[in-house]
Amino acid sequence: MSVQLAYQNGVLTARLFGEIDHHTAREMREAVDDAAQKLKPYRLRLDFSDVPFMDSSGIGLILGRVRLFGFWKGQVVLCGLSPSLYKMVELAGIDGLVAVERRAG
Repeated sequence: MSVQLAYQNGVLTARLFGEIDHHTAREMREAVDDAAQKLKPYRLRLDFSDVPFMDSSGIGLILGRVRLFGFWKGQVVLCGLSPSLYKMVELAGIDGLVAVERRAG
């Protein structure tokens, strides 16, 4: 599985693993959405620490979760973004829609 989920105190953390493309994004999306539908967390943390690359499917993955959590008045937080992934997020304008915890270094 390319997603490891943890839930604590209303926060669902999804640690993502490997490259994100149209094949892997679907599995990740389904895992996160299934857990979110059951738990209804107020915050989703998407941890990209173990993601070396993503294409536009990764952007779609993020935006879909922003939309889903918007229905619940929840928040999406991105963390562990490498400089190249952060640049993608920034160019897509996502950094204006979600909280981004910058990676040290």
